[in-house]
Amino acid sequence: MDTTGLRERAEAWRKADPDPETQAELANVLAKQDWADLSDRFAQDLEFGTAGLRGVLGAGPNRMNRAVVRRTTAGLARYLKATVPDVTTRGVVVGRDARRLSKELAEDTAAVFVAEGIPAHVFPEPVPTPVTAFAVLHLNAAAAVMVTASHNPPEYNGYKVYWGNGAQIVPPQDVGIADAIAKVEPANAVPLLTPSEGRAKGLWRDLPEDVGNAYLRAILDLRLYRKGSDMLSIVYTAMHGVGGAWAALALKEAGFPRVTPVAEQQQPDGRFPTVRFPNPEEPGAMDLSLATAERVKADLVLANDPDADRLAVMARDASGKLRLLTGNEVGVLLGHYVLTQGTKRARPHVVTTIVSSTQLGEIARGLDAAYDEVLTGFKWIANRALERTAKEGTQFVFGYEEALGYTVGTATRDKDGVGAALVVADMAAWCEARGTTVLGYLEEIQRRFGLHVGAQRNVTLPGSEGARTIRAIMQAFRASPPANIGGFPVTAVRDYQKGEGGLPPSNVLAFALEGGGRVTLRPSGTEPKIKYYFEHKETPAPGEPLPQARQRAEAKLAALIDAFLALARDRGQPA
Repeated sequence: MDTTGLRERAEAWRKADPDPETQAELANVLAKQDWADLSDRFAQDLEFGTAGLRGVLGAGPNRMNRAVVRRTTAGLARYLKATVPDVTTRGVVVGRDARRLSKELAEDTAAVFVAEGIPAHVFPEPVPTPVTAFAVLHLNAAAAVMVTASHNPPEYNGYKVYWGNGAQIVPPQDVGIADAIAKVEPANAVPLLTPSEGRAKGLWRDLPEDVGNAYLRAILDLRLYRKGSDMLSIVYTAMHGVGGAWAALALKEAGFPRVTPVAEQQQPDGRFPTVRFPNPEEPGAMDLSLATAERVKADLVLANDPDADRLAVMARDASGKLRLLTGNEVGVLLGHYVLTQGTKRARPHVVTTIVSSTQLGEIARGLDAAYDEVLTGFKWIANRALERTAKEGTQFVFGYEEALGYTVGTATRDKDGVGAALVVADMAAWCEARGTTVLGYLEEIQRRFGLHVGAQRNVTLPGSEGARTIRAIMQAFRASPPANIGGFPVTAVRDYQKGEGGLPPSNVLAFALEGGGRVTLRPSGTEPKIKYYFEHKETPAPGEPLPQARQRAEAKLAALIDAFLALARDRGQPA
């Protein structure tokens, strides 16, 4: 290791760092001569992943910090001025969640924009990510930045970029922005204006409550049944995030008076004191919600992640037990509900991702709707919807990804956990009026379109060494794809890195299995993980109790997972 060169790079970064805290942090690492730590901090510049930056807070170019955000914003501002002629008229929206350093990073973002002569429409308080996405369209802004790390652990933060169409950025915008960032001067030389200076010039514009009120009106219009329910008991958790007040108001306005918040998690708190991973998908994250629901005998549990762009749902089964629905199950429910109960459209269009269940496609074909599978990430869903509407006149009605992301209609061009919670409650009230439940409705769909069961396994491999291991696993499966997984013959191999399926190249592999199953693997774009997705399709026999068919399907799925993970270990995955 060239420790002399590494020290010189670290000293240069420290001197240019505008934040005294990260300056001191880096000085301490240098004093300890912790070369492994320094090497990781300077292994690379933090790169755009899923429409922006996300990383661990700390000093250095491979961390999230004020220096990185100032240089990133300067690059973004200059790219916008070069490519969007009216950006200095339309401006850019700046929102933030309630994580550690979010306020400072958002203020730095706005300060750089206004110094570049671009108006900054700034949310003065933390807001859900979908509210920022909504504001782009509502204000006709040229772009937006949302400072958030969504559902990541508390040591993370991030920087999400939206384009003027309301969707997250896609190529070539991300490449162009990255090139512009690379040309930016050291962070302490990036021009910026204080809030008072920006306001004096009329460029720093604090957004009024009217924008949030317009968002609430827009998502209330997404409801299909629109009658609410005095009987339905709902438990809601904000998971220590920013969705609490918004969801509570939306559900109240929609006619759901029996909503009980999970008190310990309702207020924003970037420390996330009751959960290690503030992601409803993680083991233990829903324990307090479940306990609250059992105490009040709730029919339904709705959970947002900290920036409220995702939604988890629990509902009672035929035995009265609360069950956590998978993202695919919620996606199938909402997709079918919108296609069958929504306003009849000439060409309704639904979209999901290549790692989500194939069942939405079966439903779309059965109901004569347009359907697409796109790469992982809601940016691809939103942009595909816009593309087909422009070219073919289709009308986008629903999109989802299995990682608990859903959007109904076009109020926002991103996943919206608050809007989705509202529509799930609306659907539950409709089910109640029909004399059934949410899970009863799901059974109706599964009897018609097949019983799809799925699961996901994530392997966390942090740091530069972990990144090398993930690359090696992907390469090993490419070089030697399996012919059989757990007794299921592989009928097709799809390597999306080659641009297969008409999609942009992406580091994803999929193995189609005999009988309709699928195994897909990819590195995460936002976390140091490799992700494996599994799906199995079972056809219930006529008159067969669905729990019996589900038990059989889940046993086959478990065998499939075990067999694949053994193959992954043979290809370099740590045990």
